[in-house]
Amino acid sequence: MNLHDHDDTKLFSPEFTRNPYPAYGRLREEDPVHQVRFPDGQLGWLVTRYADAEAVLKDPRFIKDFSKVFGGSMDEMSVFTQNMLFSDPPDHKRLRGLAQKAFTPKMIDGMKGRIQEIADGLLDGFAGKSHVNLIDEFAFPLPIIVICEILGVPSQDRDKFRMWSNSLIEGTSGEAGVSVYEHMNEFIRYLGEWFEKVREQPGDDLISRLIEAEEAGDRLSEKELYGLVSLLIIAGHETTVNLIGNTVLTLLKHPEQQHELCVQPELIGQAIEESLRLNGPVEFSTSRWASEDLEFGGKTIHRGDLIVVGLNAANHDPKQFDNPELFDIHREKSAHLAFGKGIHFCLGAPLARLEGHIAIDGLLKRFPAMALAVPENELEWRPGMIVRGVRELPVTLGK
Repeated sequence: MNLHDHDDTKLFSPEFTRNPYPAYGRLREEDPVHQVRFPDGQLGWLVTRYADAEAVLKDPRFIKDFSKVFGGSMDEMSVFTQNMLFSDPPDHKRLRGLAQKAFTPKMIDGMKGRIQEIADGLLDGFAGKSHVNLIDEFAFPLPIIVICEILGVPSQDRDKFRMWSNSLIEGTSGEAGVSVYEHMNEFIRYLGEWFEKVREQPGDDLISRLIEAEEAGDRLSEKELYGLVSLLIIAGHETTVNLIGNTVLTLLKHPEQQHELCVQPELIGQAIEESLRLNGPVEFSTSRWASEDLEFGGKTIHRGDLIVVGLNAANHDPKQFDNPELFDIHREKSAHLAFGKGIHFCLGAPLARLEGHIAIDGLLKRFPAMALAVPENELEWRPGMIVRGVRELPVTLGK
């Protein structure tokens, strides 16, 4: 692979998506701050070493708000960018503070019983089956039901949320003749109608609290309300779907460690952290832009340059992790970057970890002999620049 000719089709090809780690290794060695043409056509910088990645994620010179560099907004997508993920201080602190109320340690601890109930109900649905698609029948419904209950939107609409979320994250419609923008507008219309219902009849859910904050004055604008709720619906389940799917897939590829977890379930927390490091559910950070001309990693970065962190690349850096390609559930707690770092560290990380723990524990207790139902090379990895996960995970449940 020529790292310097800007022909980066190999970097984002289906072959790369199936196993990006050899390419990341070459980049870390040869060109760790690499100028690249991303799949959407933008030219930017891809950061692959851990130390550089951590520095970018914490450096206030790399900003999230596109308009501060270029003015205006990101056109049709602007309604989805009015949230803490795409904002900088002081707006970031205000927006994150409003959402944080639903994700306090006390709130999350209080949800354990309900999450267990949802997981048990889904696993009960496997009764009499020898094969299941673990994504469709477990890894997806668990977190979407949880986030719907937190927000107060009907969980029976979860298939619509999945369609809209897939469309926005993967940049594909998934349906013949339906564009990403049509899906986006359907999502916005849905939220608008739901907000009207909540204004008429508020409840004890997060959307009701956010609408009260919006109506109280300058704490939340209408656009910010749309931006925050859409972020929570999409980010509130996507990360966890892939956390569960990737962890199960990794365990199925390492049956001796799968067996060990069945015998020692107290190691499940460590196994999840190791899976997050080895094959995290978020491939790349969301976009940042240089707010000024600067030198970084031996390169001259100009004001307005796009910079993206390869989270999974950094999590395989041998300067940070011993034997990084090795899956080891006994690995010491690692400072992986799967949930980011700095002020944009994933707000829902504690909830995702809890859901992942309950999901893996439930699966292993009921189906200790679970195994892949197809050869690993037949699994299809989802396209796009954000999430890393398989579309389907067919498994045999065993005895």
